[in-house]
Amino acid sequence: MADEAKAKGNAAFAAGRFEEAARHFGEAIALAPDNHVLYSNRSAAYASLGRYSEALADAERTVALRPDWAKGYSRLGAAHLGLGDAPRAVESYDRGLALEPSNEALKSGLAQARHAAETRRPGGSGADAFGKVFQGPELWTKIAADPTTRAYLDQPDFVQMLREVQRNPGSLNTYLSDPRMVQVLTLMLNIKLQPQSNGASQPAAAQPAPQTPKQQPEAKAREPEPEPEPEPMEVTEEEKERKERKAAAQKEKEAGNAAYKKKDFDTAIQHYTKAMELDDEDISYITNRAAVYLEMGKYDECIKDCDKAVERGRELHADFKMISRALTRKGTALAKLAKTSKDYDVAIETFQKALTEHRNPDTLKKLNDAERAKKELEQQEYYDPKICDEEREKGNEFFKQQKYPEAVKHYTEALRRNPKDPKVYSNRAACYTKLGALPEGLKDAEKCIELDPTFSKGYTRKGAIQFFMKEYDKALETYQAGLKHDPKNQELLDGVRRCVEQISKASRGELSEEEMKERQNKAMQDPEIQNILTDPIMRQVLADLQENPQAAQAHLKNPGVMQKIQKLVSAGIVQMK
Repeated sequence: MADEAKAKGNAAFAAGRFEEAARHFGEAIALAPDNHVLYSNRSAAYASLGRYSEALADAERTVALRPDWAKGYSRLGAAHLGLGDAPRAVESYDRGLALEPSNEALKSGLAQARHAAETRRPGGSGADAFGKVFQGPELWTKIAADPTTRAYLDQPDFVQMLREVQRNPGSLNTYLSDPRMVQVLTLMLNIKLQPQSNGASQPAAAQPAPQTPKQQPEAKAREPEPEPEPEPMEVTEEEKERKERKAAAQKEKEAGNAAYKKKDFDTAIQHYTKAMELDDEDISYITNRAAVYLEMGKYDECIKDCDKAVERGRELHADFKMISRALTRKGTALAKLAKTSKDYDVAIETFQKALTEHRNPDTLKKLNDAERAKKELEQQEYYDPKICDEEREKGNEFFKQQKYPEAVKHYTEALRRNPKDPKVYSNRAACYTKLGALPEGLKDAEKCIELDPTFSKGYTRKGAIQFFMKEYDKALETYQAGLKHDPKNQELLDGVRRCVEQISKASRGELSEEEMKERQNKAMQDPEIQNILTDPIMRQVLADLQENPQAAQAHLKNPGVMQKIQKLVSAGIVQMK
């Protein structure tokens, strides 16, 4: 039940329903309070909701339960960072990296925490104080209401900057070189800002009131001069060129997308490469080119581009979704290159890293596909008919000694070496029968028949198990099916005889009350019996058998009806004397 609640939480988290995810993880925790993964998952959900105090409590519980698990410290660091405690966040990430030095999520978190710690040092730029004005709920409303800033909300890079400053006020200093951020800060503080030489901005110094010149007796008082209009902020040539290059890069990207849709891959690569040259602050150009290489089957080039995108994305503090996309494409390329089960390990690890960045359903599916492919390859690599025969013989020896658990162990190993040997399934079915594990034995017998429909042993095994389960009509059908392939097989003939005897006892009313009740209870769990009893036509037939013998005789001439009646008789539901 805890696993089921956890799965629901994971699905909700992947869909961005963090409140629902936290609730499901809470239900799982109530069922399995010592499972560190559940606390870690709920901590991530709380952090996504901005509820960092609760995220911190769950992260601390995670680390307490599993102090040697690096991911727990990643959750701890994220919670501290969200609460504005950058030094504690740095400490947490360092502890995680001590356990797992190559963990990219921990490295990225540490870089963010250190940057936050730097911007909050005493004597710094003072951006923390200004950054706090971005914490209020009225931020987005004010920006949308002001005609000067409204258009900024349609620009993804600016929205990303705002969210970063909301999460970490100390990061404001990083973005004050952007005129849009200065404009928004001006709006929020309701003052004019003057750019400083260090790139930061400070409130303009208050201008002293103009002094009235001394009046001369012979001079006429002069009219006060009008206050000069504030000059609009000038856009530097450098900033203008930057915007032009970004716009040109976007056009190249659009041209690349159009070529990609037409499967003109070489042209698409040219456009994406040009976009990368024009703007190296947008990793989508690199990931798009990686997608083209993936489509072309140039997997090594795809992997190189994905690694470049991840590295550059870390430097730019890019959206985790973009990092996840690059890792997912790298994992896909690695899976395409995999030739052995061990090759899949690297692809699987890459998909798992992508999921730590962003839990995307497509990435999760690719991970499951890679794990399934690895398992299939392992089976192929493990395949060895010779060893299968050796293990089967060992199982036979233990079977003769009535050491059935040991026999099952060797038969199972034989099937791992050759999963398509019907004899091994037959032998293991016999072991399960001896051990009383009838459902497992029935499954093996059916697999034996599936692999070789002409192998008589499969039918005798299956029929014997059904007979022991007192499903005499089913056992009879199984034995008769086997006789079609081997009409003179004595085991099958004896099986038919035993089934007929048991069915005849029911037909003649020779079953004891206890036997009748047992058969009826078992029969009522059979879906086929349930369908017969709920069939309106059969209900009428059964009524006629009791009340209208003449009509009943007419019904019994119908082969289909007769077969169903026989089924009910065999099950002990109906007795015919």
